[in-house]
Amino acid sequence: MAELLKNEKIMSKAKHELEQVIGKGKPVEESDIANLPYLQTIIKETLRLHPSVPFLIPRKANANVDICGYTIPKDAHVLVNVWAIGRNSSIWEHANLFSPERFLKSEIDIKGHNFELIPFGAGRRICPGLGLAMRMLYLMLGSLINCFNWKFEDGMKIDDVNMEDHFGITLAKARPLRVIPEKICN
Repeated sequence: MAELLKNEKIMSKAKHELEQVIGKGKPVEESDIANLPYLQTIIKETLRLHPSVPFLIPRKANANVDICGYTIPKDAHVLVNVWAIGRNSSIWEHANLFSPERFLKSEIDIKGHNFELIPFGAGRRICPGLGLAMRMLYLMLGSLINCFNWKFEDGMKIDDVNMEDHFGITLAKARPLRVIPEKICN
């Protein structure tokens, strides 16, 4: 929501897509998701910049491995920094910019097949909650966008929104977003 509120054009495009596909003020249903490609790109871009877990669960190398000229010794503990991968300028053009459009014509998915976007991990140890999480994200975010208009509290402005992250086991906003929903009548 913070990224959408800071980017009015993106919020407007999302609202327009939702209005065209399911009608203004209606909650998103699971059957609608396939028909909402822009909403899907917003979720991917959000997970690229703000993965729920900044580091994947540590792994242990079971043999010496050479990767890109680096040797990872047997029994070394390996952490994958998903947050840094999502902001790597050698992978992503304008890496720190929130731009869902980058995924409109991209085959990159979040299912662990494309290692430049692995918010749920990859391979046989991918997060078992991936399917449920993705369905819920589309339903919740789409419904919040389509059923409400949002305004900042106490005269706060777009430029006042702090986008800094607070790192821990999970990634959170350093300062919570405080906005007021206004129900859209349909």
